[in-house]
Amino acid sequence: MKKKLFAILTVFLLLFTVVGCDNKTPESTEKTVVKVGVAIYRYDDAFMTSYREELAAYFASLNTDEITYEVTFVDSQFDQATQTGQVEAFINDEYDVLIINLVQSSAAGQIIEKAKAADIPLVLINREPEAGDMELYDKLTYVGANARQSGTYQGEIILETPNGGDINGDGKVSYVMIVGDPENVDAQYRTEYSIKALEDEGVVVDKLAEERGDWQRSRGQEIAMNALTQYGDAIEVIFANNDDMAVGAYQAIEAAGRVVGEDIYLVGVDALDEAITLVNEGKMTGTVLNDHIGQSHGAADAAIKLVNGETIDKYIWIDYVKVLPEGQ
Repeated sequence: MKKKLFAILTVFLLLFTVVGCDNKTPESTEKTVVKVGVAIYRYDDAFMTSYREELAAYFASLNTDEITYEVTFVDSQFDQATQTGQVEAFINDEYDVLIINLVQSSAAGQIIEKAKAADIPLVLINREPEAGDMELYDKLTYVGANARQSGTYQGEIILETPNGGDINGDGKVSYVMIVGDPENVDAQYRTEYSIKALEDEGVVVDKLAEERGDWQRSRGQEIAMNALTQYGDAIEVIFANNDDMAVGAYQAIEAAGRVVGEDIYLVGVDALDEAITLVNEGKMTGTVLNDHIGQSHGAADAAIKLVNGETIDKYIWIDYVKVLPEGQ
């Protein structure tokens, strides 16, 4: 009987040594999921479509065995009330970080306050808020290109033409301005600084027309067509705040029998593929590269740093680049 008890005790001690005293724990296989909420002001904007696709692809490339970025995109349908509701839904669903392309720059304050109240980091993109709004929250940054620079480059492209934009030689540059959205800060700066670049070089300018095109090709075509009908050969330059509107303006120019580079100039912003083709064919005077790759990557990197508790700059700027015909 004693031998039997001894054998049982020996087995128990061996089991205790192997199982009970082994303090090694299996490696955790739990993956961290970071929920990223992205609101785009309008899906049918050509530039923001490229931006959105690149942002999704870049976040996907950052996924690892340890961490996954779960990115949800929503279309704000060019309606600020819709976007505000989408932001509230992201907050209620406890997203980890928000990337917002504002419908209206003037709504920045209320969006920032909502993110702040929920203690959710916020990255604003593409539409620059007022400086005062950027001071409302410490977990906030703006990633974009400086619209002043894009406007300046548009003006410089016209200055670099053989006659500096004064095609008819009357001592002034007569122009039409197609504005994206007068409430949008980027539109305001592009409108102002394109003309300022001319005036700073002593050029006399004559504004024939300035109309809102809402960033849309069809509106760019309509505005240019009406202006060409009203002012005819007096129009020497058409400035468009983006390429979609510029491409629309080109369609109107072509229909009117005018020839870009000979009796009229046309500039845009964004460097969309279609606009670059027109530039290289001499059907647009030039455009300005709005770098959607650099901006979208910068937005994602900023979002990740904020989620990780890092302190980053309030503004992250991505430079514009002039786009002229090949060889020029």
